[in-house]
Amino acid sequence: MATFVLVPGGWKGSWSYEAVIPLLERAGHAVHALTLTGLRPDDDEATVATANLDTHADDVLRHLDRNHITGATLVGHSYAGMVIAAAADRADGRISRLVHLDAFVPRNGESWWSSTNEYFREVAAAGAAATGYAIRPPDGGDPRRRPQPLASFLQTIRLTGTLAQVPRREFIYCSGWEDRTPFAELRARLQADPEWQVHDLPTGHDAMHEAPEAVAALLLGE
Repeated sequence: MATFVLVPGGWKGSWSYEAVIPLLERAGHAVHALTLTGLRPDDDEATVATANLDTHADDVLRHLDRNHITGATLVGHSYAGMVIAAAADRADGRISRLVHLDAFVPRNGESWWSSTNEYFREVAAAGAAATGYAIRPPDGGDPRRRPQPLASFLQTIRLTGTLAQVPRREFIYCSGWEDRTPFAELRARLQADPEWQVHDLPTGHDAMHEAPEAVAALLLGE
């Protein structure tokens, strides 16, 4: 039995995996879906304003500690690729597999802001104008989305190199939104790296809702 820890991307909560969770559980695995600090419905302004990438990595590590999880498969969607990389780097060998689901795979010193494309930088800048500390969700999409703490997108990641000790590292590239995706160059980089396994899905960015069975099959190694 595997233990999956699912981390949502920007503006989203644990609900973003709602269609995938029962498929993993039905296969006999333990599944933990997180909502990160600053994105919970009852978080106050101060919590949102102070949450950053370190906060979110600590959310994952605290969850591992609280639930005595070892040998975890960390799955991160979009922005959460930053989060699972930071958490795995500090997890003292408790992570056996990383799955970056159409997600950033950062190198030391990079941030969401430095890694994304001009389209999403414009989205973030416009979305942060109202408060200066939180980015409103892009227009359209699920009404459950919450403002994203700005600092989480701006803080650079600190990696020590222990991330390379995670035995399995995988990247899932969603090819159905190539007019806006920030991940095309990343896909090419990882395809050339023998330590990474790259999968392609012909979906838009929100693969968990568009094709939950296909996402679950990749997570189950089918």
